[in-house]
Formats: sequence, structure tokens, C-alpha cells
Amino acid sequence: MNLELLTELCETPGAPGHEGRIRAVARRELEPHAESVEVDPLGNLIARRPGRGGPRLMLSAHMDEIGFMVTHVEDGGFLRLIPLGGFDPKTLTAQRVIVHGREDLLGVLGTKPVHLMSDEEKRKAPALDDYFVDVGLPVERVRELVRAGDVVTRERAMARLGDLVTCKSLDNRAGLYVMIEAFRALGDHDCEVVAVASVQEEVGLRGARVATARVRPRLGLAIDITLANDGPGAKPHERITSIGAGAAIKVYDTSAIVPREVVDHLVAVAEERGIPSQLEVMVRGGTDTRELGLSGDGAPAGCVSIPTRYVHQVVESCHPDDLDACVALVTAFCETAHTLIP
Repeated sequence: MNLELLTELCETPGAPGHEGRIRAVARRELEPHAESVEVDPLGNLIARRPGRGGPRLMLSAHMDEIGFMVTHVEDGGFLRLIPLGGFDPKTLTAQRVIVHGREDLLGVLGTKPVHLMSDEEKRKAPALDDYFVDVGLPVERVRELVRAGDVVTRERAMARLGDLVTCKSLDNRAGLYVMIEAFRALGDHDCEVVAVASVQEEVGLRGARVATARVRPRLGLAIDITLANDGPGAKPHERITSIGAGAAIKVYDTSAIVPREVVDHLVAVAEERGIPSQLEVMVRGGTDTRELGLSGDGAPAGCVSIPTRYVHQVVESCHPDDLDACVALVTAFCETAHTLIP
């Protein structure tokens, strides 16, 4: 695992609709291995690598992260927010954030002190409306630097957690990492491989919809994280995937039912190349897989997923061995996918 690259990808900000900084990193990594690179009108980065006349295969890994948008600067200089993507509000208490205004400002997510809460308030689960951002500046200065529509991202550095790595935004910078490393490692291949770092996935798979219309793939493979619900209290049938058990081959999520031939091909390739893998039936949530499958006249589309704990929190965690397995499986799929199309 290239920890330096994964760290840069995770720590670089890129809220939905504001992916410029992370796109620059993805471009730097993909461009040396591509015949051409373009950015479409929505902001998707599209890198093309020709094959030997085989069908067009589109890879898609979204590069946006869940974040917030400022709606109002209050008289005290505190900022009110709306979410960009799905949050569990109870995980936000006292977290540090970065407000991307005229300059980047460190802030903290504040709420009413527990000492002043009524018993009823203490029992109530927090709501997103309960939070505000404090950047520690007078209101006049805040209004010079921040306005409605500015975005806010979480602030958390990469760290080792025993055998794991932990950071904010492994969803989906881990997937972006896998796509970059697979694109770089790609050997002989018949398919034309088009790697797309997509935008605005967290607010409705928007980037992938535009990119697939532009690329018109015959085959598709999304790369994203998935739940590793393998901690205390989880029943075996609730785990989805397990950390350290290898690349997850998606069978189902609420946005896509993966064609059996794509699942079987990924399983066979993993077995042939000795790549640890597991099957994933994701009972909630969707990925760019949906848009890949619905492009043009439709295309067989699958997804390789990275098992991840604590998803949509600032301490998302995954195993380097699973990342390596996903890189190997995506690479192998690119090299063999032409056999899926007559």
C-alpha cells in the first residue's frame, strides 16, 4: 500500500460540487499513464487508456466527500449549515472542520453545553440543526471571509490503528486510490479503459450520470467502500463484509443488482490470481454502479468495494491488505473484461 498517496487523497478537501483540489491530485496521478485526460462540464476527471480494439470499459470512483454548506452567518459570527451527503448527527459533536471561505478557516462544531441541557434534551438524539460552526473570530471578520454557499469539510489526519489505517473520507478516497493504483499497474489489455474520478456522488450519483453519458461504456466497474459491520454485537448476517477478508465483490445494493456474469467473472478472476475476496450484499446505500449500468442502451456493470468500518464518521478505518486486494482485482478485471462482451 502506498500510504503517502492514500494520506494525501484522504486529507485533501473536496465537498460535493467543490472537488477542485482533489481533482488536481487525481489528475497528477492519472495523467502520466493516460493517452488523454479531460474534465467534463460537471467536473468529472476522465482519463483514457487505449487497448487492442476491445470494448470500452469505464471505471468510476467518486472523489467527493460528505460535507456541509454554510447557509447563514449569525450575529455572533457562528455559522449555520446544511449537509452535503448523509451524516449521523451524533458523530459530529465537538469535531474540527475546515470552512472554505475566502481563505481556509479552522472551526469546531458546537452545540449547547451539556451542563445547560434539560433532562429531556439530554435524552434526545442530536439533530444537525443543533450544530453551528465556531471559527473563533469576531463577526465582522467572519463576514469578510465567509458567505452563504461556502462549503465545510471535516478535519482529521491519517493515522495507523494497529494493522489498520484510519482517517476521514476513506469514503471514497480509498476507492479513488484503488482506481489510480490499478490504472497505473495495468498490463496488456484489450479493453479501452476509461478511468473516471466522479463528482457529487454523495448527493445523488450526479457525476457518474453525466460521465457515463459522455463515455458511453460497454462495460462498467465502480470502485467504492462498503460496510464492514464486524464489530461487537453484529450478528453474522448483519456484517455485510469483514475487515481483512479481501476485496468485496458487490452482488447487490439499493441502486443496482449486479449481473450474474459480472459477479461470476470477478469471483473467477480472484480465484485464478489468488486474490482474497468476499461477496457483498449491501442492504442500504447506492454507488456509481447504478449509473454505469443505465448508461446509453445499458451496460453490464459491477463494483469492487473496500471493507470499511465507521463509515461517514471521521475515523473510517480499513485494512491495507484489503486495499491491495482491491487494486489487484480491479487490475485483473481490466485485463480480462473483454471476454464478457461477445
